[in-house]
Amino acid sequence: MVFPFRIFLTLFSAVFVTTMGAGLVAPLLPVYAHELGAEALEIGLIFGSFSLTRSLFVPYFGKWSDRRGRKPFIVIGLFGYFLVSLAFTATEGVWSLIAIRLAQGFASAMVLPVAQAYVGDMTPSGWEGRMMGVFNIALYFGLSAGPVLGGVLRDWAGIDVSFLSMGALALFGFLLSLILLPREKSSRTKEAAAAKSGSERPVGHGYSTLLKRPAVRALFLFRATFTTAIGITWTFLPLGAGTRLGLSSSAIGFVVMVNVLVAALCQAPMGYLADRISKGLMVGIGGVMGAGAMLFLSEASTFWGLVLANSLFGLAGGIAFPPVMALGVIEGRAARAMGSLMGLLALAHSLGMLAGPVLGGFFIDWFSFDWIFRVGAGIIALGTLIFWMQYKR
Repeated sequence: MVFPFRIFLTLFSAVFVTTMGAGLVAPLLPVYAHELGAEALEIGLIFGSFSLTRSLFVPYFGKWSDRRGRKPFIVIGLFGYFLVSLAFTATEGVWSLIAIRLAQGFASAMVLPVAQAYVGDMTPSGWEGRMMGVFNIALYFGLSAGPVLGGVLRDWAGIDVSFLSMGALALFGFLLSLILLPREKSSRTKEAAAAKSGSERPVGHGYSTLLKRPAVRALFLFRATFTTAIGITWTFLPLGAGTRLGLSSSAIGFVVMVNVLVAALCQAPMGYLADRISKGLMVGIGGVMGAGAMLFLSEASTFWGLVLANSLFGLAGGIAFPPVMALGVIEGRAARAMGSLMGLLALAHSLGMLAGPVLGGFFIDWFSFDWIFRVGAGIIALGTLIFWMQYKR
């Protein structure tokens, strides 16, 4: 087959600039919300509200993109991201932040999982790890560049400039996708066209049907539990670094950035490796490392300690997620429901990002700050064990 590099590069660029824009403000929100008077549980709700609407809608957008094509969802979602970015500048309190994050989660549900399904459709058999690993570089490099740039912008010009910069990047991604992605009839997959004509119904459009597959259950549970720990880290590591260690916004951005940067550097080589050795073994190794890194975070009490612990956590995700996505492409192709499968994995991600901040806020308010990273370590360990038991079936 002739690989459509133009489509791949367009999707890669659009996801990169959008995630960089999101990364601009994500590490700043906990400190910003704290300055507005938010308690720990409210900060958790601000982060969790994004994942709530994302969790509710991402399964539908993934399924509908199998039937109606990928481009409309990507374009509308990016434009929604742009509008939400402008709304951030008008926030006046905790509840308005929660409302805007709800809208941002709705827009996000249309973009990344549908773009991943688009790439999955184009991926040749046997190249799943490499292609998804290379594509995930856009996600991870965007998220790694964003926190540092956002921290510098806030220290230099204020948080409103960070919000407006996020909007400008989302607008660029929207225009890029609108102009360069093929028309609807060109982007519709063979599976969707067959389903629409009635000649061949995709096997896995029902999520209950997909979850009957042991490998799909294993992927879903691992991604949900690992991402719960990511949600805890993204929400409360910046807060702890700012309030307990007194780090500046730029320093906090750097601490957050190293996690995603290390994960980004691992995507291509780990994706290549996933096409050569046992994908399940790689996921298990990443899970064990992730649990250990979370325990390290609970003990870190200096800037460089946080940097090292968060780097190890990024390495764990960098080892685990390329084979997870490769297995997702394989299962999506087998079920003839790539969009539904990617939507299911995105749902697992969203549920983890919803549970992590809320669970972390609860433990801070009722126990102590040190508990949250230990709880995250236990959750990853449990998820890795369940993954291995399901995957072996």
